Amino acid sequence: MTLILTEKEVDSLLDMPSALEAVEQILRQHAEGKATNRARRRVALPESALNFMAAGAPEIGALGLKAYTLAGSEFRFYTMLFDPQSGELLSIMQSDKLGQLRTGAASGVATRHLAREDAKTLGIYGAGWQAESQLEAIAAVRDLERVIVYSRSEETRKRFAEKMSGRLGMEVESTHAAEEPAAQDIVVTATSSREPVLLGEWLKPGSHVNAAGSNFLFKSEIDREVVRRASFVCVDSREELGLEAGDLVQPLETGLILPEAVYELGQVIAGQVRGRESPEDITLFASHGLALQDMAAARLVYDRAVERNVGREIEF
Repeated sequence: MTLILTEKEVDSLLDMPSALEAVEQILRQHAEGKATNRARRRVALPESALNFMAAGAPEIGALGLKAYTLAGSEFRFYTMLFDPQSGELLSIMQSDKLGQLRTGAASGVATRHLAREDAKTLGIYGAGWQAESQLEAIAAVRDLERVIVYSRSEETRKRFAEKMSGRLGMEVESTHAAEEPAAQDIVVTATSSREPVLLGEWLKPGSHVNAAGSNFLFKSEIDREVVRRASFVCVDSREELGLEAGDLVQPLETGLILPEAVYELGQVIAGQVRGRESPEDITLFASHGLALQDMAAARLVYDRAVERNVGREIEF
């Protein structure tokens, strides 16, 4: 039997604390050679596009793929979860919210391992849906005293600040000064911009940057100076270099950073490499999203759905 789960049902079953632990666990397994991931592939047509990515993690009983389409300005996300032993199709679930939470969780995990322990301020570039989960995840791993958001639209950033202040029970400020979020301990970019919104000259020593908005080679939210100033640079998976890592394309092509100097976040989690060496270091996590992160979240959602009798079973 295959369990069908709607967007609303998935939303009711997944929360940020659980997503953080699931993503951290799966990235560690990947670094230890206990899980396998395949990078996103794209099929482009004149009026639409199909994107798909696959992964398997036997230790958590997850094997599957996520596929999503873009037609006009509308995305549709679906995840198929299989049993890695029997091959049974366990679930098909709508996964827009799932993707939002796991993307935020990846930045939360990176912040947990790379930001200074005493980091208390957060600056955000972008005031859309993805920025919400970025803030939620980072607030879960650091005791934030100040949050400030910038976007080009004054109305959008003020609406975001009001909404997230109410949701998280903390004051979220908005600013018209593009350099102000970069002056914080933790900095996030979560925009749709194809040009840099964060300049490295704005960063202060000791900051940690999560660049989470670019997953195309021709998009870069950060400039070369961010990479030049970073003492440690990591990604979800090194397989993304040359495929997804738009933020790193120019630095890699010009020799500003060598491919060997780009690590995986899972290696830090597993203790295979050290991230931050000193309080003055600037660290960078270029996030592009892995199918493994989707599978970890999907397995969690499926198990909770079965336990709570949520969803509708069908037989093929």
